[in-house]
Formats: sequence, C-alpha cells, structure tokens
Amino acid sequence: MRLGEFELSVVSDGTFALDGGSMFGIIPKVLWEKTNPADDRNRIRLGLNCMLIRTPSDTIVVDTGLGSFYDEKFASIYKVDKSTTDLLRSLRGAGVEADEVTKVILTHLHFDHCGGSCSRDEGGSSKLTFPRATYHVDREELAYARQPDPRSRASYLCELWEPLEEHGRLVPTSGEEEVADGVSLMATPGHTRNHRSVLIRSGGETACFLADLVPTPSHLRTHYVMAYDVLPVVAMETKERVLRQAREEGWLLIFEHSPDVCAGYLNDEGSLEPVDIAAGDGNGGRAR
Repeated sequence: MRLGEFELSVVSDGTFALDGGSMFGIIPKVLWEKTNPADDRNRIRLGLNCMLIRTPSDTIVVDTGLGSFYDEKFASIYKVDKSTTDLLRSLRGAGVEADEVTKVILTHLHFDHCGGSCSRDEGGSSKLTFPRATYHVDREELAYARQPDPRSRASYLCELWEPLEEHGRLVPTSGEEEVADGVSLMATPGHTRNHRSVLIRSGGETACFLADLVPTPSHLRTHYVMAYDVLPVVAMETKERVLRQAREEGWLLIFEHSPDVCAGYLNDEGSLEPVDIAAGDGNGGRAR
C-alpha cells in the first residue's frame, strides 16, 4: 500500500495462541469469545504481524515476531503455527531479502516482538537475521529488560537481544526519536512502561503501528486491556488519546496480533474499516 512516497506492507511470522482471559483482562469470556473463539485450553489464535516500510532511503522492519528460538514444548504451549508463512518468507513475498533491510525497530523486548531478530547456527554461534541492519529499541525498555520484575520476567528472554549488542548492531533510542525520515517512535506506555508504537508519515498521510497498545481490533474499546499490561490504567489513558487523534486525523492503524484484519481506518463512529495491506507469504498467498 502506498503512503505518500512510502510503501507499507504487513509481513507475517505466522500465528500463535495465548490465554483468552489474559488477553482481555477483566472482560468476561462471554463477551470476548464472540469475536475470539477459544480452544479447549482457553487459548485464542493471534497473529505475529510485523511491518515492512520502504522509503526512498531505507528498508525498515518493525518487530520480528517469534523467530525460531523455541523448542517443541514451547511451540505446543503457545500453539505456534508457521506452516504457511514466517517472517523471511513473507518478506520475500513482498520482494525483500534479509540483507536488504537497513533498520529494524523493536517496539519492546517481549519474546513475541523481538524473537526473530537473530538465531543460532549449527555451531551455536549467534547470527543476525538482518545482517546489514541496525536494531533500534528504547533505552529505558532495554534497561528494564535486563532486570525485569518477577511479574514480567517470563516475557523477557535476554538471549533474543543480547546478540544484537555483541554484534554492535543495537542502537538505544530516547523518547520519541525519529529513526528514519518520516518514521518516528511514539511513547505509548501501559503494556510496558516504555512501550513504543511507530508513526509513519509521508505526503500528508499517517500510519501507526500500534504494537501492544491495541493488539487486535477487538481491543479498540478503551477498557479492553490485557492482563499482561503492567500499567492497565495508563494503557487505557494512552489508548484513548492515541485513538482519538487517529480518528480525527485519519490515520491508518496496523494491528500486530490480529490473525485476520491487520489494518484499517476508524470511521466517525469509531468503528474500523478494514484495509488489506498484507504481503504475500512467499507462495503467492495473501492474508487480510
């Protein structure tokens, strides 16, 4: 999809599943299961939607999904499914090879957002997924990931981002920094204290990669916040502010964890009007 001079695509790292109650916090199951049916273990299917931004000077990936760090037990618990696509296949479907990516933005350092940043070769040495890219993450988020509190510890796996430092490719950011011309970070605290969404502006148009501020269209209601959010009241306040601005200014919104509707615009009533900006899966397929 064209946005001014930029080309935007959602690129998928497959799907996984999380507990539906955790994804919707205090919202009763009888409400959230209408749009998010749960399996026999109360898990709901979620997307691993990353963002590809092509500008005249950069090829940028936002978040890297789960990658391949996990074992069979993890894959079973989280119902990981990469049978039809993964991040690199999806990028190839969009006409981009890994060594063409110049920058990677990590909205935060939970394993389902940075897991595909690097991998291990057969000898156990770390290998960057995007060897020519610099990887950008908020400085305070990085500091917190080094010493998370007990509630959040399971979400931060240092082996997923420490190799970026070892290779000298990790770039700490501060505040609402511009990472590339027209591509900037937006402070959206709530899910984590230093969570960032990504604003893309070109030709008078704006898109916003929401990350875990609004993980799916089912979370557009202000009080539909996750039990995973470390600051739920702050998350609600941030969401209300961002979505009001998005509606008033006509932003394109991109949802990181929706398994079907990945993007859309809010109409005057606050309802979502979907837009298909998904890249191919490398086999000619497309997902809405």
